[in-house]
Amino acid sequence: MADEQGSRLVAGTAIKIAITGTPEEERAARDAAKLAGIYTAAANFGGEFISSINKIIERAIVAARREDVIGTTHLEEGAVAGAAREALSQIMNKAIGLNVGGKISIARKDDHVSVAMFFGIGLLHLNEVAVGLGHRAI
Repeated sequence: MADEQGSRLVAGTAIKIAITGTPEEERAARDAAKLAGIYTAAANFGGEFISSINKIIERAIVAARREDVIGTTHLEEGAVAGAAREALSQIMNKAIGLNVGGKISIARKDDHVSVAMFFGIGLLHLNEVAVGLGHRAI
């Protein structure tokens, strides 16, 4: 049960941060998470979906390392990369061939790490929105 609560807690935190609209909202959400003992990071992304996949995964890893959410071990970097790929795979059918933009959020508490991505998907002003979420245990 404690493991399930850890997974749920970091997943919910990652989603809350990913959907923030302003830098001030993001900072407030990250500060609240820090008080609960949850380490967080966030980064923006954008571009054509297929050509941006590697960049999005790299941004997740770099943001997590920059904010000390993870260390530099293959295990930790691989966990973030795997969770990021899972989040991307959840929206792939909607996004193939279109432009995407949005925010990546990473949250970690103990051995649980979640990556949430909020996407605006579309052409011109005809946007769809989607959220992808991945979790790994380190």
